[in-house]
Amino acid sequence: MKILQKVNVKQVLTEQSKDQLLKKYEQNKQQLQKECDQLFFEMKKLERNRKYPAGGLKTQFDKEIDLRKERIKMIEFQIEQLEILPLGSELQDQEVSAMIEISVGDNWEEKVSGRTIVVKDGIITEIRER
Repeated sequence: MKILQKVNVKQVLTEQSKDQLLKKYEQNKQQLQKECDQLFFEMKKLERNRKYPAGGLKTQFDKEIDLRKERIKMIEFQIEQLEILPLGSELQDQEVSAMIEISVGDNWEEKVSGRTIVVKDGIITEIRER
């Protein structure tokens, strides 16, 4: 019988991967800032049209803008943490599903104990079995 199992993928921090992560964080931060600006613009535009009640509209827009500002703060924190981390550190990257074969008589704990794939600069360097 075959079953699906979650496998952790960890990325080894190198200069190249650090630069890529920093670029990704900066792009996400810029995108969120654009969304904040767009929401603010839309709010002002709708306020001028006066088709909707101003109170509820403003609170909804403020809520959405605040959500994005919180995500920007989180990204800034991640950037700070990335700057502190030494090269060679392992970062949790993602989780993937793997199909494993099980049969009668197998040790259940060994089969489902989990595996970890270690990637360095886009190349798998290690597959760990716990």
